[in-house]
Amino acid sequence: MRAAPTILHLDMDAFYASVEQASKPSLQGKAVIVGGLGPRGVVATASYEARRFGVHSAMPTAQARRLCPNGAYLIPRFSLYRQVSDVVMALLRELSPLVEPLSLDEAFVDLEAGGVAFDSRTARSTGERLRADIRAATGLSGSVGLAGSKMLAKVASEEAKPAGLLLIEPGTERELLAPMSVRTLPGVGPATGEHLRRAGITTVGDLAEAGEDELVRMLGRAHGVGLYRMALGLDDRPVVAERDAKSVSVEDTFDVDLHDRVRIRTEVQRLADRCVQRLRGSGHSGRTIVLKVRRYDFSTLTRSETLRGPTDDPAVVREAAARLLEGVDTTGGVRLLGVGVTGLADYTQEDLFAQSLATEPDGAGGTGGTGEAAGTAVAGGTSETGAAAAPVGASEASGAPAAAEPPGEPEPAPERRWPAGSDVRHTVYGPGWVQGSGVGRVTVRFEQPGSEPGRVRTFRVEDPELAPSDPLPLVGDGEPGAAGPA
Repeated sequence: MRAAPTILHLDMDAFYASVEQASKPSLQGKAVIVGGLGPRGVVATASYEARRFGVHSAMPTAQARRLCPNGAYLIPRFSLYRQVSDVVMALLRELSPLVEPLSLDEAFVDLEAGGVAFDSRTARSTGERLRADIRAATGLSGSVGLAGSKMLAKVASEEAKPAGLLLIEPGTERELLAPMSVRTLPGVGPATGEHLRRAGITTVGDLAEAGEDELVRMLGRAHGVGLYRMALGLDDRPVVAERDAKSVSVEDTFDVDLHDRVRIRTEVQRLADRCVQRLRGSGHSGRTIVLKVRRYDFSTLTRSETLRGPTDDPAVVREAAARLLEGVDTTGGVRLLGVGVTGLADYTQEDLFAQSLATEPDGAGGTGGTGEAAGTAVAGGTSETGAAAAPVGASEASGAPAAAEPPGEPEPAPERRWPAGSDVRHTVYGPGWVQGSGVGRVTVRFEQPGSEPGRVRTFRVEDPELAPSDPLPLVGDGEPGAAGPA
């Protein structure tokens, strides 16, 4: 514990939804829900306007639509969120070399290590300056907590939301924490909270009064001791600049259960390729390939296979994932598939031939997991829309060449998909975003960050003048007048 509040915790406010509101002027001040839009979609983030209706993250999108039927439901645009996150993290690294990112929108900063704060006055001044710099660089707001420990800094930023700053003076921790719910503390989830409630412990002050011995008796030594220390405001964890990744994974949840075994194999191969792309992007290779299958009845199975050495070769990962799939019964249907790589390393096994032929299966194909509730958030953050991806073309048949197709009418091109919230550009009207589509039509609002709310126009889904586009930056590089003629 420090004698000065020089640990800062930044948490951007309703990050995904706020980015969408900033990039779509017509949505500012409106209820915005970002997440999967399919029947099995899950809310990733809801704006504060939507939260007033009871919408929150990890809620099934179908339930959110019932609570907030007039909200704007949009797909996530992770490429834009990462760009904005990079700007924010760069501002944090200007303050200190010790920045510990927790996610795209959240991080700890050791201000003392950066020489920018040594007491309450300089810490508060630095926090206020950071909030102003973030607003100027991104147009977004963030909440800042300052304290002598990581736990308290995080509690402070949560109390400061939205768009605020709270500094916890050393020596006032217990007084501040005492009336708060036990759920405020890290590691106290619904199950532990209910267990404590039944014992008459509902606030952090109650935890402190119960004493360490009683908490150990109720929760076990590790959890009980840790919870008692947190109730007293004690936390000596340092800010760690680099957090080693433990695994890389991708998953997809499908709108309709998959029954076709060929389609399931194709989806596993596609996921394996995406996983390798992410693996290479992180600069890693890995030894253990993991397959995850959630079946029609929500039971979840995992299978893993450990190679002789780390690899980032897509063919090796595809082959291992395919072998694992052979040991999984998909009768009845599959609602989710995932492929992951663990045992990460920063080098690659050169003997790829040996990798693909000589492997060491883990535990005779792994163990089956327990059933999981519907709408579970996707680990790895890859199931962006909750919709099944289009199947990849079947692999070429071996042996005799394929017979030539008889001449005839060409097959019609598949209808173009325009998910709500996606970026588009029209050759006449310029940049815009999709408000909705159906029955062969797509509705687009033509506006951009910093502009006035734009006009809405409807086109045929196959209109050749309308095309998908990359997101525009939130600040700067705008296109004046690009909303097109009135």
